[in-house]
Amino acid sequence: MTTTAPRPFGRTLCAMITPFTATGALDPDAARAHAARLVAEGCDGIVLSGTTGESPTTTGAEKSALLRAVRAEVGDGVPLLSGVGGPDTATALHLSREAEDAGADGLLVVSPYYSRPQQSAVEAYFLRVAESTDLPLMLYDIPGRTGVRIEPETLLRLADHPRVVAVKDCSYDLLGATKVLARTSLAYYSGSEELNLPLYAVGGTGYVSTVANVAPRQMRAPLDAFDAGRTDEAARLNGLTARLVELMMASGLPGTVTAKALLDAGPVREPLQPAGREAADGLRKAYEELLAA
Repeated sequence: MTTTAPRPFGRTLCAMITPFTATGALDPDAARAHAARLVAEGCDGIVLSGTTGESPTTTGAEKSALLRAVRAEVGDGVPLLSGVGGPDTATALHLSREAEDAGADGLLVVSPYYSRPQQSAVEAYFLRVAESTDLPLMLYDIPGRTGVRIEPETLLRLADHPRVVAVKDCSYDLLGATKVLARTSLAYYSGSEELNLPLYAVGGTGYVSTVANVAPRQMRAPLDAFDAGRTDEAARLNGLTARLVELMMASGLPGTVTAKALLDAGPVREPLQPAGREAADGLRKAYEELLAA
């Protein structure tokens, strides 16, 4: 029952946090150690400098240094994507060039945010990035943060470009995803943990997960069971993750904050603030219950 969906960057990807020192500087050694653990425990690809990686508050130089440090640790066999994009096309093009120079295998390109451009402008933005690089693109549809969708009809057109190969879907539009899956060869990665298994079941490729920072084996297990034809077990294993997913991703705190509350990865950068004691205690309890299940 293994899915036949394309896997340009693997199947079980982690949206990795960016470790900082106690003083708030990039911590390449901690990044290397964390990436090695993720790979050892079942992540077959890593996305750096995405939402969870605090990309709005890290510099281009830090993004490149992070990518080079992780590459040195995991080698060439693990696909590494670097998050690029911004409120303007020039920023996206600049970050794309830097990521390519630093050795990325692909680019996670978020739609332009804040200005809420019309769909024709969104399409033009992605095409500019695709034409500026030799790397394959994963388009990042997260309207809750950017204020603009990548509409299914726009994705259908963008799929014709040879370097547009994948989507990270945080749109909560399973019907729209199904429509694009039926009419293109785009690899669809769930970016919302509660939809990892449902999207996979209708032809998705896998996921890009924040929760995988702390529970990589547990996030992978439902997909492994599904591929083995054990659909009842896949549903059961998926249910075991629900409480931790809820607290990490739907509690009102950003996933970066909740992930770092469970990891020895340094502070978050302002304007983010760390989780309070009550939230951190709840996260720890849910995490320990999942590990014991």
